[in-house]
Amino acid sequence: MTVRFKALFVHLFTATGAVFAMLAMLAAVQENWSLMFLWLVVAFVVDGIDGPLARKYDVKKNAPEFDGVLMDLIIDYLTYVFIPAFALFKSGLLPGWTGWIAIILITFASAVYFADTRMKTKDNSFSGFPGCWNMVVIVLFALEPNFWAILGIVVVLTVAMFLQLKFIHPVRTDRWRPVSLPIALAWTFFAGWAAWVDFHPQSWAHWGLIVTSVYLTFAGIAQQLIPERNGD
Repeated sequence: MTVRFKALFVHLFTATGAVFAMLAMLAAVQENWSLMFLWLVVAFVVDGIDGPLARKYDVKKNAPEFDGVLMDLIIDYLTYVFIPAFALFKSGLLPGWTGWIAIILITFASAVYFADTRMKTKDNSFSGFPGCWNMVVIVLFALEPNFWAILGIVVVLTVAMFLQLKFIHPVRTDRWRPVSLPIALAWTFFAGWAAWVDFHPQSWAHWGLIVTSVYLTFAGIAQQLIPERNGD
């Protein structure tokens, strides 16, 4: 198998995320939230794997006719933003005008953020909250907090997209990666399990989601506050 074929395969692998996005959307239209989130978790796994593969096989050099970054952004907007926003609106977690406020904020701000050429920092983290609404919404489905709390979280994270706050990329941010990557994998497992058991309120996966989500949310900010030492 040639390097060019492997590079082309990476593009095709990335494109499967669009299929999983469609399957998630079909489940969302039927208000089958557990199935929707299972498909989004699958798309999340694909998104976590295709980046390292793209760098390993240097797709920009070996399969330059396809823009993998653009493809990834299109699929990410569907799976990270559009479908989770739809689910939040249709689920009833945000009644009346609060649902409209949420989906307008999420979709509009995320479109602007995804097009911002300054979204990445020098250490391959994100500058501002990176629009991972799929991760936020699945936790909200699991915990079902008061709608005022949900709306507050949406507003705060929307503002955080455009602040000089760092959010780690569990794979690409070198600092603390031996901790961050396993926690991101654990988050994926907890998210999949929570959806699999239909967000049962007694599921132990909910606590796992809380702990891992807190780390992934604040690790980058902690890195900004804690000076880096040699080997850190």
